[in-house]
Amino acid sequence: MSQLELLPAEGHLIAGELVTDGEKYDVIDPCTESVAGQAPSAGSVLVDGAMDAAASALDAWASDEVARRAALLRAADTIEQSVEQLRDVLCLESGKPALSATFEVMGAAAHLRWYANAPLPQDVLHDDENQKVVLVRDPVGVVVAITPWNGPLVMLANKLGAALLVGNTVVAKPSPFTPVSSLLLGRLIADIFPPGVVNILSGGDDLGRALVAHSATRLISFTGSVNAGRAIMASAASDLKRVCLELGGNDAAIVLGDVDPEVVAPRLFRGAFMATGQICAAVKRLYVHESLFDAVVDQLAGIARATRLGTPHDPETTMGPLTTRPQYERVRALVENALAAGGKAHSGGAPADGPGYFYPPTVITGVDTGVELVDSEQFGPVLPVIPFSDVDEAIEKANGTNYGLGGSIWTADLAAGANLAKRLRSGTAWVNRHPAVGPDLPFGGIKHSGLGRENGAPGIDHYSELKTLSVDYTPTRKDQ
Repeated sequence: MSQLELLPAEGHLIAGELVTDGEKYDVIDPCTESVAGQAPSAGSVLVDGAMDAAASALDAWASDEVARRAALLRAADTIEQSVEQLRDVLCLESGKPALSATFEVMGAAAHLRWYANAPLPQDVLHDDENQKVVLVRDPVGVVVAITPWNGPLVMLANKLGAALLVGNTVVAKPSPFTPVSSLLLGRLIADIFPPGVVNILSGGDDLGRALVAHSATRLISFTGSVNAGRAIMASAASDLKRVCLELGGNDAAIVLGDVDPEVVAPRLFRGAFMATGQICAAVKRLYVHESLFDAVVDQLAGIARATRLGTPHDPETTMGPLTTRPQYERVRALVENALAAGGKAHSGGAPADGPGYFYPPTVITGVDTGVELVDSEQFGPVLPVIPFSDVDEAIEKANGTNYGLGGSIWTADLAAGANLAKRLRSGTAWVNRHPAVGPDLPFGGIKHSGLGRENGAPGIDHYSELKTLSVDYTPTRKDQ
């Protein structure tokens, strides 16, 4: 695919039909900063149509678990059969290298396949001669799924898989920065699900607010910023709507003094810089024991300098651009602020020349708590590296934030690493890896990093109303 090709024109998916009515907005190619195509913007009439369709389809969909699982498997097969088409659209609207985009498409299929085969348990609480009490999972109702620009396909598939397995219907809204891959997915699966079961609308913040506030909405599943999560929670409160919020992170990785820098540095680099650092659970702060500090910094900087920035279909590319102009400007401002505060850039440190939102991987030392790069979520290819002498101090700094998504310990002593990881105040704690996620692994944050869990059995429960079904065996007739 030439980088000059435009994104395909796709419509909203509403009640099984593709709809292109209404205004359109530009989608920008982050490699060139030019218009790559246009996406439709849904207004209030289309919102009502999608929500009504989802509500109308709910009862029939919830009543047939076999059909739900079969549809999820067919959707997974369709994604796998359309991998190149989805990959190319994802590359153009997000700037992801082709290999990374392929992994995301295949990951979306894997998520749907996992949910299609996942247990939907009924927990037997009592079963004796007197009674039987069972905990069952009922659908919540209409789920609004709002997905981010950094993983539009895999996050949509993850939310669809859990919600649809339980028997909910869904109205999904992708980010306006990367809407076309989700709309294309909607077209590909339009005939797989009964009309109204899956609806996908494109648009901006006004659309998101309308979906959250709609009277038919019973659960909002949102992945994105802390501020947007707060606004969603406030809007949902008046109608006691359920929320599942996977928000920002400022993950710390702590490297003890017993590891080999040459061995762990490539893994730390991937954990911080894969997907151009645009992963909520990426390493955002790196604390390294002072005995290894210089060696780890040198290793990371060497890998960073060898990284090849480029366009998605260039086989030499190992890192793409930042996906959005606002994120590019934020990363640039954070680096400038850190350098002004006395930080030193061992690689990168300034935007790349030429068009596009390209920023080279930047390793910075000489900063600590109190500098915004350390205190906030940069969500880009910049990593502050901070020395420590006492591990208790490092744990205290790692936990000294309102974020609580993930964290990791790196050590040759696995038992000690596991004990230290238990002290990290985060939804996930890893030892000698960061991050590691999958459809079977519950994921989410504590503190300002979110509410609830996605993935695994707890994720399925979060898309369910838990009902206690109690049957008393005492006879109700004399002849029983």
